[in-house]
Amino acid sequence: MNDTSYAAVPLQWVGPARVSGNVVTDELVDFPLATYETPLWPSVGRGARISTLTEKGIVATLIDERMTRSILLEADDAYTAFTTIQGLQARMAELQEVVAGSSRFAKLIEINHQIAGNLLFVRFEFTTGDASGHNMATLASDHLMDHILATTPGVKYGSISGNFCTDKKATAVNGILGRGKNVITELLIPREVVEARLHTTAAKVVQLNIRKNLIGTLLAGGIRSANAHYANMLLAYYLATGQDAANIVEGSQGVTHAEDRDGDLYFSCTLPNLIVGTVGNGKHATFVEDVLTRLGCREEREPGANARRLAVIGAASVLCGELSLMAAQTNRGELMRAHTQFERSTSSNGTPA
Repeated sequence: MNDTSYAAVPLQWVGPARVSGNVVTDELVDFPLATYETPLWPSVGRGARISTLTEKGIVATLIDERMTRSILLEADDAYTAFTTIQGLQARMAELQEVVAGSSRFAKLIEINHQIAGNLLFVRFEFTTGDASGHNMATLASDHLMDHILATTPGVKYGSISGNFCTDKKATAVNGILGRGKNVITELLIPREVVEARLHTTAAKVVQLNIRKNLIGTLLAGGIRSANAHYANMLLAYYLATGQDAANIVEGSQGVTHAEDRDGDLYFSCTLPNLIVGTVGNGKHATFVEDVLTRLGCREEREPGANARRLAVIGAASVLCGELSLMAAQTNRGELMRAHTQFERSTSSNGTPA
C-alpha cells in the first residue's frame, strides 16, 4: 500500500518566558507546543508569565551531553570479557581515531560496560554536534565493532545494540550515566507572586511535591522519575521541532524539587535525558525549519550550540508546565475546572470555538 496521509497536530506558541543560564543568556523566549491537549497551552503560559515576574527568570544549566550505543560481544568466558574491556579502555585514543573515520562530528568520550556470564555489554558514549545522534552513534559503533572483532581474540559478534544504551525504554542507566542533554532548570518565585498568581503557597507546593511526586511515584514503582507530567510538555515540544517523539520515554524521566525559602518558592526540574537535534531526520519539513529559525536554532554557531539551545528552551517549557500543574493541584477542583473551561472553549484544530 503506497497511500500516505498526513494529520496536522495543532500547534501554538506560548510565552514569552524569561530564560537565562550557561546556554541562553537572559532572553525572552516563546515555546512551540504541538498537542491535542489544549489546556497545556494556557498552563505552560501561566508558568511562563511567572518567570517574567522574578529576578533572574528560569535559570537553565546544561551540565552534560552525550549519545550512546551499546554493542553486545560474546566472549569465550567471563575472564576474556573482563580482559577485553580492560584492553578497550586502555586503547581509548585508538578507538577515538576509528570513530573519527566514521563521522566529522561524532567524538567518543567515554566507555561504560556490564558483564553477565560470558556476555560483554559495551556502552559507547559520543558527542554528536547538532544532531540528536542516533544514527551517528550506531554508525560509529558499527565501525568500532568491526575494529574490535578484528583486533581482539576470544570475542565474537552478539548485536550492534545490546539494550544497555538505552534507547526509548524506561531504565535507570540513562538517568545515572546520561543520554542526550542533561539540563537543570531553576526558578525562585517571590512569596507575593506565588500567592497572587499561583493562588497557593511555597509550603503547599513543597508538601505536594513530596507526597505526590516522591512518595506516590515510589509506591507506583517509578524508575528514576519524580515528576507530575514532563511527558506532556516534551511530546508537544518534540512534535513541534521535528524530533523523534518516541524519545519522550526516557526524556520524561526526571526529578522535580521544591523548597520553601521563607515563603519564596524555589522550584526546579532536572531532565537528564533530553534527546534533541537541529539537523537530521525530521528537520526537512517546512514548518520545522520555520520553528527552528524562530527559536534561534538556525544561527551560525560552533557545532552543537544550536542543539544545546534547543534543549535548554525545551527544558524551560517543562518547568513552566510542571510549576503550573503542581500549583493547581494544591487547590481542590482547580485542575478539573481548568480542563473543562479550556477544552470546551477550543475546537479540535486548536482554535477558539
